[in-house]
Amino acid sequence: MSDNDAPDLTSTETFRHWTPVSLRFSDQDSLAHINNVAYGAYVEQARVAFIDKFLRSRAEGIDYILASVNIDFRREMHFPGTVDIGVRLLRIGNKSITTGYGLFKEGENVATAGSVNVFFDTETGKSVSIPENLRKILEDDMAKD
Repeated sequence: MSDNDAPDLTSTETFRHWTPVSLRFSDQDSLAHINNVAYGAYVEQARVAFIDKFLRSRAEGIDYILASVNIDFRREMHFPGTVDIGVRLLRIGNKSITTGYGLFKEGENVATAGSVNVFFDTETGKSVSIPENLRKILEDDMAKD
């Protein structure tokens, strides 16, 4: 997928998978806005929920590890409330997947993010190809976007 073909992660219409996360008072910094570190935790919660939906009970002995994450901050966010995180597959590789995220508070985009997860054998700790049954499920989901 080229940058021209990349989905617009700032639009709610880009996503079918959502994870709502409650903003915590403790997520604020001394300027009374949600601290940048908290955004990483929100993306993590959505990433794990999304991948677990496909992986758990479908690929015994296989797990995934975060290899890369990036976050682009677009607007300040303030407590209280909920941030809704949209998630979608961007790329399926041989041993990894790339996912994209849009973070929205009250329908307004506050950040976008991306991550790469590598699949590995839990016994050997070595990276492995995505099992065919899981690849098919991921490809089917990606085709719906």
